[in-house]
This record gives sequence, C-alpha cells and structure tokens, in this order.
Amino acid sequence: MRSGRFEIRLFKLLIICIACIGLTIEPSATLAEHYQMKQQSNSTIQDQESSAYQAQTAVTQDRPKSLSELRRSYSETFKFKGPEVKQVALTFDDVPDPRFTPQILEALSKQGVRATFFVVGHRVKKHPDLLRRIHNEGHVIGNHSYSHPQFSNKSVIQFQKEIQRTEDIIAELIGYRPRLIRPPYGEITENQVRWAKQHGYKLVNWNVDSLDWKGINKEKVKKNVLNAAGPGSIILMHGGGGTGSNLAGSIEALPDIIHELQAKGYQFVTLPELLDVSQSK
Repeated sequence: MRSGRFEIRLFKLLIICIACIGLTIEPSATLAEHYQMKQQSNSTIQDQESSAYQAQTAVTQDRPKSLSELRRSYSETFKFKGPEVKQVALTFDDVPDPRFTPQILEALSKQGVRATFFVVGHRVKKHPDLLRRIHNEGHVIGNHSYSHPQFSNKSVIQFQKEIQRTEDIIAELIGYRPRLIRPPYGEITENQVRWAKQHGYKLVNWNVDSLDWKGINKEKVKKNVLNAAGPGSIILMHGGGGTGSNLAGSIEALPDIIHELQAKGYQFVTLPELLDVSQSK
C-alpha cells in the first residue's frame, strides 16, 4: 500500500517537474522568436531605407542640372564672369545685323574699346562683310549657333551641328575657329557641356544683363549695367535682333557706360583677355 502511494507521489512529482521544465523552456523559446522577429524587422527597415535612398538618387540623377549646378560642376569650361580684377568685358549677341552692328562698331572705335561679338551662322551667311569688319577692327568672334535655337530642347548631335556649321562659315571668312561659345538664351544641357569640354571649347554666359533686347531707353540700359558691373564682369548686350527690334537705347548708352566704368578704374578687355584663353581652337 505504501509502495503504491509512493509511486503515486513520485508520479505527481514527475508531472510537476515536467511542467516546471516546460515553463523554463517556453520563455527561452519566446525570447529566441522575439530576437528573430526583431532582426527581421531591422532588416526590413534597412531594406526600406536603402530603397528610399536609391529612389531619391535616381530622381536626382534624372533631374536636369540647373545652370548654377553646371557652373559649379564644369567651372573650367562654363564661365559666367572673370577673375576679381578691375577689368570688364563687353559682349554683343545676335550679330551681324546691318541695322545695329555698324553703329556699335563706330561707338567702340571712338572709345578705343575692343569687345567680343557672338555671331549667328545664318546671319553671317547673309552679311559676310560685316563679320569681316568686326574681325578687322580688332574684336573677338564667338559662336552663337547657326539658327539661334534653345539648346535645352536639342540633342547633343543637334547642338554639335549648330556649332560646327557656324564654325565652318566663320573659319572660311576670317581664318580661325572660335573657342568661345555662347548658348542662345544662356540655356544648355549637361551632355552638351560635356561635349564642348571634350572638344576644347569654352562656354561663356554673363553676370551683367543690360536687358537691351527689350527695347528699353538709354537710361534704363545704363542703370542695368552700371548697377551690376564689378570686377571681372561679363556684360551682355546685343548687336542684332529680330524683326521690330529697337536697340537705339543700348547704342546711345554705350559711350556713357564706357566712360563711367573707366572713371571708376575699370579696363575694357575682350573675353579671351579676361578669361586668359585663346580666341581660336
């Protein structure tokens, strides 16, 4: 009888021990599962963060660079101003134009100032003698495309053709191929800048805009230039325009602009002199 009771007690004790062991194992298994879940959660968060970063990077790479970003990325190729010296450069776009270019040349000759003229290819074809005159009077020729398109809407091949077609015409007339390019409207893409860099060109925009293309009067042109000009400034003016253009205010303002900046100690130079580059390739 006692043996039976002992066996029953021993059986109960065994059950209690098994239960205790189960309680001991259960938390351990739960902790392991919790750790595994936490690791999986961390991995998921890292994957999400990585995907978000990759998506953000892709958006950044797909977005076209702004002009200021291009200027920083290609500072040796894409210029907006010269060094901080008491020199400024007058530049005239959209030439040659028989309505305005001869008047500008006369004004510059009277002041003894040389400038840089960015020529449009199809206009050079119509007025080759005016291009020769600009060159013979000591001014520098730059390339302003053949048809004056907005390059930001053109492919690299189209950009290349516009530049080279104008370059061929210029070379035939005055004997050199310009190193300087000014994109119409100042707009250009990164791939076009890369092509220009690979082929030894310099792209030149401006940091002083006369806004003379608007047909504004003499005093407004003077104010726009003189209020913004400083050491190393590249001044944008125009020597030609479309049908109905009126550059009278710009032509009238030119002598005063020259006199007032010279009185402040500034020297007028061509872009190759200001940027220390050759005018030809």
